[in-house]
Amino acid sequence: MRDIPKKNEARPRPNLRRLAQVVGGTVAVASALLICVIVYTGIKANRTEVQAERARIENALNQSVARTLDQQKSVAWWDDAVRLIVDTPDPGFIDSNFGIFLTETYGHDEVYIVNSQNEPVYAYRDQGRQEPDAFETRRQEVLQVLTATRTGGNAGLAERDDFFSERQKHYEVLKKVLGVASWQGAILTVDEKPAIVTAITIVPNVDMTLLRQPPYVLLSVDWIDADFLKQLSQFLLIPDITFTAGQNTGAATISEAFVTDDNLSTGYLNWTTKRPGQPLLTIVLPLVAVAVIGLSLLCAVMLRRLIRASNELSAREAAARYEAAHDSLSKLPNRPAFVLAANQALNGLQERGRGGSLTIGYLDVDRFKDINDTLGHHIGDGLIKAFGERLRQHLGPHDFLARFGGDEFAIFRSRRGVSFAKPLASLVVEAFEQPLLIEGHEITVTASLGLAQFPEHGTSIEDLMRHADIALYEAKRLGRGHAAWFTTQMAASLRQKREIEMDLLEALNGEQFDLHYQPIISARSNRIVAAEALLRWNHPVKGMISPSVFIPIAEEIGLMSKLGDWVLKRAMTSAALWPDIEVTINLSPAQFYQSDLEIRLRELIAETGVSPTMVTLEITEGLLLEPSPRIMATLQAIRDLGFQIALDDFGTGFSSLSYLVEYRFDKLKIDRSFVSAISQAGSAQTVVQAVIRLGHALGMEVVAEGVETVTDSVTMRFWGSDHLQGYFFSRPLPADELIAFIGSYNSSSVALQFDEASNLLQSNGNVG
Repeated sequence: MRDIPKKNEARPRPNLRRLAQVVGGTVAVASALLICVIVYTGIKANRTEVQAERARIENALNQSVARTLDQQKSVAWWDDAVRLIVDTPDPGFIDSNFGIFLTETYGHDEVYIVNSQNEPVYAYRDQGRQEPDAFETRRQEVLQVLTATRTGGNAGLAERDDFFSERQKHYEVLKKVLGVASWQGAILTVDEKPAIVTAITIVPNVDMTLLRQPPYVLLSVDWIDADFLKQLSQFLLIPDITFTAGQNTGAATISEAFVTDDNLSTGYLNWTTKRPGQPLLTIVLPLVAVAVIGLSLLCAVMLRRLIRASNELSAREAAARYEAAHDSLSKLPNRPAFVLAANQALNGLQERGRGGSLTIGYLDVDRFKDINDTLGHHIGDGLIKAFGERLRQHLGPHDFLARFGGDEFAIFRSRRGVSFAKPLASLVVEAFEQPLLIEGHEITVTASLGLAQFPEHGTSIEDLMRHADIALYEAKRLGRGHAAWFTTQMAASLRQKREIEMDLLEALNGEQFDLHYQPIISARSNRIVAAEALLRWNHPVKGMISPSVFIPIAEEIGLMSKLGDWVLKRAMTSAALWPDIEVTINLSPAQFYQSDLEIRLRELIAETGVSPTMVTLEITEGLLLEPSPRIMATLQAIRDLGFQIALDDFGTGFSSLSYLVEYRFDKLKIDRSFVSAISQAGSAQTVVQAVIRLGHALGMEVVAEGVETVTDSVTMRFWGSDHLQGYFFSRPLPADELIAFIGSYNSSSVALQFDEASNLLQSNGNVG
C-alpha cells in the first residue's frame, strides 16, 4: 500500500543521536579526532587506489570493445566485402577474410553475418564454418547489440565510452563511410559467460554505389576468459585479475560482481590491490588506540545506551504510525490512510492532464449483523479478517483496499485510459464464490458494492466517496450480491431519505406520530372483537407519510426499536382502556431481537395496567428464515407473559409449513393478496381454503386481511375464517373515532345486513 508506514519500521531520531555523539566527543575529542584522521587517511588511500584500479580496468574493457570494432572495421568497410558477401556471396572469400582472419589473427571466438532482415547468412565458430542457423543459439543474447546497430540507439544497454568513434575522427578518406556506417559494442552475458559483443555494418569504402540499405551486419563474440584477463593484468600491471563464479575473500583481494551491459551478473571480477594506507592502519593506529582505549570504552557505553533508547522510541513511534494508518482487526489501511492515498492518486491523474481514470468502490458484507448475532462476535471478527484477506488476494496491483469499520470496506484503483467498473465488480463477486472457513464454520457471504468514477461522478475524493456510499445504498436495495454505479437520481433519492431520517428524530420527540386502529370482525358473531394498531405520521409540512416509506428508513438508521417501543406503550395504554377489545400490535425484527424485550414487556404491563391476554403481538415470516433456539426462547417468553402471538402476512414471503410446526402461534393472518384474488382464480381459492384448514388443524385462529367487498367477507366466513379485517368494514381510525365506530357498528343493523347478504349469496351459489 502506498504511503502507509510499516509496523515497527523504526526511523532514527537525529536529535538523540547527535546528543550522544556530542557527549562522546566531549570526553575524547582529541583522541577521537586523531584516530579518525589516521583511519580516514589510511582508508582513503586504499579506497583511492581501488577506485583508480577499477577505473583502469573499466577503461581497458572499453578500449577492448573499441579495439574489437577496429578489427571488424578492417574487413567490414570494404567494397569487396559488399560485392562478395551481399551481391555475389563467395564462401571462400568470407572464410578467409572474415571467419579465419578475425578468429586467428585477432582472436575473436565467434563470427556471424546477418542480412538486411537480420537473418543469418554466415557463422564461424569452434575453428570452423558452421551452418548459418548456428546464429539462432546466440540471437537473443546479442539482439540488443544488433538492434542498437540498426537503430543508432543503445537498445537499453548500459552506456560505455565510445573510444571507437573518437578514433575515427582523424580519418578524411573514410568520412563518407562514417556517414552511412553504424556500429555498437557492449559486454554481454553470452552462454552464461561474459563476452565482448560487437556489431558493425558491412558498407563500401570507395564505391558508394555498392551501398545496400539496410546493410548486412558483422557480429563478433570475444570471450572474457582467463587468457583475456591475463593479458589485461599484464597490460595494467594489476596482479591476479581473475573471473570466478563466487566471491573471493582475502585481505588484499577486491572481489566485485561483474555486471554486463545487459544488467546481468554471472560471476565476480577479482584482483589483488595495492594498499598504500595499510601501514597507517596496522602500525600507527593500534599504538594510538591503546592510549585512548579507556576513554573510548566509556564513550562507547554512553553512546550505546543513548542509541538503544533512541531506537526503542523510534520503534514505538513507527508502531504508533502504523496503528494510526491501519485497522487493528483486519490490518488493512483505515479511512485516513485511504483518503490520503486516494488523494495522491487523484492529484497524479490531474497533473497528467488527460486519459486518467480513478474508481472508488464502497462495499460491505451482506447480512453481517445476522451472522454476528447468530454465531457470536468472535466469529464476526474472524469473518471480517477473512473477508479482507480474500478481497486482497483477488484484487489487482492497482487496487487499494481499506476497512472503514464494522463490515464496511473501500477500494480505489487508478490507471490511465481504462474504465474498471466491470472488472472490479467481477473481482468482488469471484472473491466470494467459495465460502469462508471461520473456526470450523463454512460461511457463504456476498458483498454489496457501490461505485463512483472520476471524473464522471466527481472531481474530488470527498465527492467520489460520498457518491460511492450513495451507490452502495442502491446496491443493497437491489438485494444481496449486487453492484451499482452512482447516478444523480440516487443522490436525489438519498437526499429525500436523509430529510425523512432527520424528520423522524424530530417527529418522535415532537409527538407527530399517532396510532390508528383497524377493526377486526368476528366471523361468528359479526361483532368487532379486536383492532390492529397501525402507525401513522402526519408531517407538519409534507402531510401524511406512508409507513411503507418511513418504516424501512427507521429500521435502517436504528430508530425502529425506539419507535416500536413508542407504539407498544401507546397501544397497550389504549388496550387497558378497552377491556372488551383485543389490540393487535406489530413487532418489528429490531424489537424482537432486543435482548431486553421480555423485561420491557413486563415494564409496560405494570406501567399501563393492561391484561396481556387482550394483546396480540404480530411477527412476520422474515424472523423465521433461520430457526434458532433464541427465537424459540423469545416466543416462549412472550407467551409465558400471557400475550397471544400471530404470524402476519402468511403466504407473501418464504412461507414454510415448518414454521407452523416448529413454532406455536395463536393466530394465522392470511395476506390480503390471497383474499383479493379469490374471486378471480381457482388456485387462489384452493390455497386460501387449505391455509384455513391447516390453521384450524394446528389449533390456530385464522384472520383474513384485505376484505374489500361483501363477496370477500361472505366467502371467507363461509370457508371458516375466524376473523375478518379490511376496508369493507372500516379504514384504520383514530382511537376516539374507533370507540364511536365500535358502538355504532355493534348496536346497528350492519351486522344484520351482513348476515342477510351472507345468506343470500350462499343460497344463490355465489360462495366457493
